[in-house]
Amino acid sequence: MRVWGKVFGFLFGFMLSKNIFGALLGLWLGHSFDRRRHLNFNFQSTDGDLNAQAAFLYTTFSVMGYVAKAKGRVNEHEIKFASQYMDKIGLKGELKQQAQDAFREGKLAGFPLEQRIAKFMESAKGRHDLILMFLEIQIQLALADGVLVTEEKDALRQIATLLGVSAQELDRLLDMISAGAQFHGHQSGRSSQPSPKHQLASAYKLLGVEKGDDKKTIKKAHRKLMSQHHPDKLVAKGLPPEMMNDAKQKAQDIQAAYDLIMANVD
Repeated sequence: MRVWGKVFGFLFGFMLSKNIFGALLGLWLGHSFDRRRHLNFNFQSTDGDLNAQAAFLYTTFSVMGYVAKAKGRVNEHEIKFASQYMDKIGLKGELKQQAQDAFREGKLAGFPLEQRIAKFMESAKGRHDLILMFLEIQIQLALADGVLVTEEKDALRQIATLLGVSAQELDRLLDMISAGAQFHGHQSGRSSQPSPKHQLASAYKLLGVEKGDDKKTIKKAHRKLMSQHHPDKLVAKGLPPEMMNDAKQKAQDIQAAYDLIMANVD
């Protein structure tokens, strides 16, 4: 909560008017300043200088728009995903409007992808876990309609390269996120219950391990993924608090997949 505008407004109002009414007017003006500063600072400041959390939010939605437009036309699934994601992380009012504006900017011809990613990378400062989560969100957008066309994969490869993520890592993430979406849908009851064999196969892909891997390998993969998706760690590294629930969901799915696998390993 930002209060300095209110504090200084109250003090200056009182000093200038020498009465409580002037102080209250200063307090109101200070509140207005705090509100505008809060909105800009938590998304994009007026001078374009983004902090880590603001950079994550702004770049996330603008690059979403870029990926959605990669095949030439944005479909209803991608618009729905972006809108639901805004709701999921609790963006409202001015912040939601700015997120929508960022998404629209990403769809424009000549969108400066390299510049936007470079600005995000400056704020991320080598925080690989945060960078991977950013890429995961873009992959989820690309998979929103259940089909990944060549143009979308090319856009994801371009983004991954700018983020310093290898083609092999991107392919691994694509497999894991696709499997994770299926696994979460079954876990939450949003999709029909698959056979135990199919559910187990999705769990293996979500963890990025093979059916024949031993317990030590599986535990290592589980620890690594849980560390990468730990909500508190991600927020400490610059993940906006609004995205905490998304990180928690991923961590829960990883844990559920691990538990299922371990229950079926000899």
